[in-house]
Amino acid sequence: MSGEGVADLAAPVMRLRALTWQVFVPTAVFGMGGGAAAPMYPLRALELGASAGAAGIVVALSGFGQLLADLPAGQLIARVGERRAVAAASVGGAVGVVLAIVAPNLGWLAAGMLLTGAASALWGLARQTYLVAVVPDGDRGRALSLLAGSQRFGVFAGPLIGAGATHAFGVTGAMWLQLAAILVGGTLMMSVRDIDDGPERIRRGLRAVVTENRRVLGTLGFGALATGAARAARVSLLPLWAAHIGMSAPAIGLIFGIAGAVDVLLSYPSGIWLDRYGRRATGTPSLLLFALGYTALPLATTASGLCVIAVILGIANGLSNGLIMTVGSDVAPPSARAEFLGAWRLTHDLGMFAGPIAVGIIGAAATLGSAGVALGAVATAGAVAIRRWFPARVTVRSGAE
Repeated sequence: MSGEGVADLAAPVMRLRALTWQVFVPTAVFGMGGGAAAPMYPLRALELGASAGAAGIVVALSGFGQLLADLPAGQLIARVGERRAVAAASVGGAVGVVLAIVAPNLGWLAAGMLLTGAASALWGLARQTYLVAVVPDGDRGRALSLLAGSQRFGVFAGPLIGAGATHAFGVTGAMWLQLAAILVGGTLMMSVRDIDDGPERIRRGLRAVVTENRRVLGTLGFGALATGAARAARVSLLPLWAAHIGMSAPAIGLIFGIAGAVDVLLSYPSGIWLDRYGRRATGTPSLLLFALGYTALPLATTASGLCVIAVILGIANGLSNGLIMTVGSDVAPPSARAEFLGAWRLTHDLGMFAGPIAVGIIGAAATLGSAGVALGAVATAGAVAIRRWFPARVTVRSGAE
């Protein structure tokens, strides 16, 4: 299925610059809040008496909340529109953060984690469906790469901003910052208007949408799942390997900062590459770079060697920026776009959830090096799937930036 139909009768075509304060700035603000608070949630769990293992499980519930919300988020957006969905997500996310701040026990914190994860899924999908509806096909790769890049920039900058709040107010300081970011980002996005998909729009249940698109979800979806696993696993595997070879915490932070900067710098160029050379030409080298980095990880026995691996994975992550959202938008049926994108997002988020778990299981059963090699194999299989099934190009309409 081509990418035609994204600018429906009731969806005005908009320049990317016109979306700065409607979409991109709110996304960066939202990401800053999440990036600032993310390192503090495990510490909050420890404050409430959790063991290290239990703290990890509680924090992972945020990802589980995203998985639970992916499918119903698409259906909710189709029913109430993007604007109300963003409002609901902002309120839900704010309540989740407040629960984490005031939690008297781990149960309350777990509930907060689930709620913030579900709200994040709804917020992200509403932004995507709105953006897909109002930008021309020829700008779609750049638009969605900017969306993903705005989020990544926020997550990258968040810990730097959150450090001051944490120093002043303790562990919950960064969480108060996240609460403010959710409310500010949600308020800024209230300027968007709901998109009416016109006469083509037919209300369908989740089962019908998944059944009708099962071939796409089962083929292209594997490429999305492999990409999600490769992206998420590096966040857990690289620090574990750095500790394994005896690196200090400041050195680990520096390496992550360098890799994160490379990732953010590639955000917009990756969108240009997506639009100019196609989805397949972007996704295949990205997954091959992930495979190279993970497979070579056991050879990184020094800080400089690990820095090279981290940069390779940062390039791979930056190159894939916006890829999965763009491909999902290309193949989404106009008559059930929001519902399909919810199911499509689920394939990627399953990989995001499974990647770190696989690192833990394989690392415990064998070695961390074996986990790296296994992830390299998954990334290679993902590259093959992308080369085989991802669309090469989409029909391009004229559109200005």
